[in-house]
Amino acid sequence: MSAPSDTAPRPRARSVRRHAPAVVVILVLNVLVFLGWQATSAMPGLQRLMVTHFLVSSAHLARGYAGTLLTSTFSHLELWHLALNMFVLWSFGTILERLWGTRAFVAFYLLAGVTASASHCLVSSLYIGDGSIPALGASGAIAGLLLVFAGHFPSHRILLFGVIPVPALGAVLLLVGLDLWGLHAQGAGGGLPIGHGAHLGGALAGAVAYLVWFRHRVVIGREPRATSSEPPEPSRS
Repeated sequence: MSAPSDTAPRPRARSVRRHAPAVVVILVLNVLVFLGWQATSAMPGLQRLMVTHFLVSSAHLARGYAGTLLTSTFSHLELWHLALNMFVLWSFGTILERLWGTRAFVAFYLLAGVTASASHCLVSSLYIGDGSIPALGASGAIAGLLLVFAGHFPSHRILLFGVIPVPALGAVLLLVGLDLWGLHAQGAGGGLPIGHGAHLGGALAGAVAYLVWFRHRVVIGREPRATSSEPPEPSRS
């Protein structure tokens, strides 16, 4: 998907902050957790801590680790996974934080992340039939951000894979369709180790939040201009 430029949308009713502190803090937390995973090869005790507190699954929740519904959304094992998620977060999250304000942005991001984790657990237990599948990653929360962004700016041009121009709403619906297809493949015993259930849960949180809250409380003055970017062995979300 494409990244909006540094021209942020401006509500008519109030001025927009020119910085996005919550996005910066979220980026830093994700990098710190990623570095923690990298240090586990030399520190077995740290590896146990990371596995216990930064992966989420139904089996994990059954053992009382409810906090992993949130902490897993700041967790990445591979550099490419971290880089891709943080690039999309920076590209779209900064605009939404400026538009909504930091408190609303943080509240929604955390809600979307927890919803995404819970969705992964439900899907893996009830649909795939294996509640022990762990997941990690920020993509579920980011899927929620993308859905709300598309609600605010449905005709904003997105360059899918950096090449194909499509409206933001069309791009998000395409991604939802791909996740539905991927989830179906996993339910049939195939598919890739991707947290499709988490993506869909985050997108659902975004759709509900937009329809119930943001649509009625934000008046858009103008849309951002487009540049380019690409869309975003536990399941990676």
